[in-house]
Amino acid sequence: MRYLEITVPADRREAVLDVLDDEGTEYVVTEEATSDAIDDAAVVRLPLPTRAVEPILDRLADAGLEDATSRVVVIDAQTVVSREFDELLDRYSHGGTRGERTSRQVLRTKADEFTPGITVYLVMLLISAVVATAGLLADSPAVVVGSMVIAPLLGPALAASVGIVTGDDELQATGFRYQALGVAVVILASIGIATLARLAGLEPGGVDIVVVAELEERVSPNLLSVAVALGAGIAGILSLTRGFSEAIVGVMIAAALIPPAAAVGITTAWGMYGAALGAFVLVVVNVLSINLAALVTLWVAGYRPQGLFEVSPTRRQTVTYVAVFGIALLVLAAPLAGITLLEFQTTQLKSSADESVEAVLEEPEYDHLEEESVEVVLDDDYPIRSIDRVVVTVRGAAFESGLELESDPDADPPEPALADRLHDRVTAEITDPVVVELRYVVSDERGERADDELLVVRTAGGSR
Repeated sequence: MRYLEITVPADRREAVLDVLDDEGTEYVVTEEATSDAIDDAAVVRLPLPTRAVEPILDRLADAGLEDATSRVVVIDAQTVVSREFDELLDRYSHGGTRGERTSRQVLRTKADEFTPGITVYLVMLLISAVVATAGLLADSPAVVVGSMVIAPLLGPALAASVGIVTGDDELQATGFRYQALGVAVVILASIGIATLARLAGLEPGGVDIVVVAELEERVSPNLLSVAVALGAGIAGILSLTRGFSEAIVGVMIAAALIPPAAAVGITTAWGMYGAALGAFVLVVVNVLSINLAALVTLWVAGYRPQGLFEVSPTRRQTVTYVAVFGIALLVLAAPLAGITLLEFQTTQLKSSADESVEAVLEEPEYDHLEEESVEVVLDDDYPIRSIDRVVVTVRGAAFESGLELESDPDADPPEPALADRLHDRVTAEITDPVVVELRYVVSDERGERADDELLVVRTAGGSR
């Protein structure tokens, strides 16, 4: 519920009261002096259901209440006890549903309030970038989540879309400017922190930094990332328009932006520019997805680019932004679709290889061998990788396989035909050439693994 105070000049009073009478609202009119010395100024006070604020203000605007001498203050109201108000509430509840829909005027104010001052914004983003970088390097999901909590991205992520549909050019420009600045600050800060970490020898994944789980999923993103960002944009608008928890939704939006931006900085500092490109594409895709989802959600919810105290703009601007966001998102989502397809193929190949290896090792001549693992390994050509090889590891006792525990890695394999046999079986149902790498893990007579004894045979239809 809302409580409105409307300052009305004398020449608009009759038109305003006619609208309120026609709507069946209760109101109080008082004669008051104003700082603008408006002759015969009156203040009209009235309670309204939240859903009624926007249509009634639009009707008042049509009645001429939109010049510089008119003012409207909207205040939250906890309770209104009135039979007439209950009737008005029922009329604007759309068939008994009393869910609140924030008015366009209040929505614009809330979006502006969630956008902090530039100094606070930059400081909080710097802190978030440091925490996110540390969390990714330490492979700590809890620390990464902490970086999302403190990132003030809800307001900027939604302000642009709210500005577009409400015709507020200043709010729109602020939203876009803050988003671009925020991503740049996080990337640059992460580059600095990651460079210091590398110089200090803090390489949790060795030379290939992206083997860290928290990083790997962001340098080679799939289409599920788009779904996360679209959900964040929709949830963000619903938090503004329906009163859901803004803090929780803010974390969701930060989850789509802060870790990928930090991943760009880390991989850049390590000189892995392909991986950095993949993470940067994810950042851009997420920004576009959030803005597109927010804009479409606002439009579907009935918010239109028109408002009180301003000239109503055309809808062309909104349609233009939707088209630009949509086309850009489709173009950038193409490589993500390729990565998603690769993951699907990898899963299929892994399942097929498991079955093939199990079938081959069940043959009588390989009774002394036991499957230890089957792994599909991708190459390091980020962001769009490809299948490099299938690694099959089998275990056998040293005395059974004929190997000495101190065997030479370049020695002939104990089962010369097994490598080709596995390759033929694994690749029987696929068209692309695949390298099958066979590894023998040697165990002692008691069947305990001797970790230092490993003989590797690589095959691609034959040894290589």
